[in-house]
Amino acid sequence: MRRDWPDIWGGLALAAVGLSACGWALAYYDLGTLRRMGPGFFPTVLGAMLAALGLIVALPALRRTGVPSRVQPWAAAAVLASIVIFGLGLSRLGLVGATAASVLVASLPAPQPGWTWRMVLTLAVTLLTVLVFSFGLRMTLPLWPRLP
Repeated sequence: MRRDWPDIWGGLALAAVGLSACGWALAYYDLGTLRRMGPGFFPTVLGAMLAALGLIVALPALRRTGVPSRVQPWAAAAVLASIVIFGLGLSRLGLVGATAASVLVASLPAPQPGWTWRMVLTLAVTLLTVLVFSFGLRMTLPLWPRLP
């Protein structure tokens, strides 16, 4: 029987990252109690949830057959380029510009034709990113490009 190896390895990778986060948080931060949570409580809980999600993905994949998927180098390159664009562009382009540029680049290999849906996707993801990180979490990220 051919197993679903991509889901097995992906789930195990998620579980490993989650367990590592739990171990790191427990080793370096105080967990606290439910009534008075310490700085290690949230990373420990998130790590445990990620490990559980990894097992939820990996365990059923042991019993089913996987469909081999073709790796498209163009799609992988676009996703990696979008990550690099966001990382390098955040300080220069601001959160709005870096998010918009990275979403546009990541959407290039998508099978849907046309630019209308790409622009709608870019606007929606950029708006959501600004709302969550700038207004919801109040992170001090530059919103707009830095002028010389």
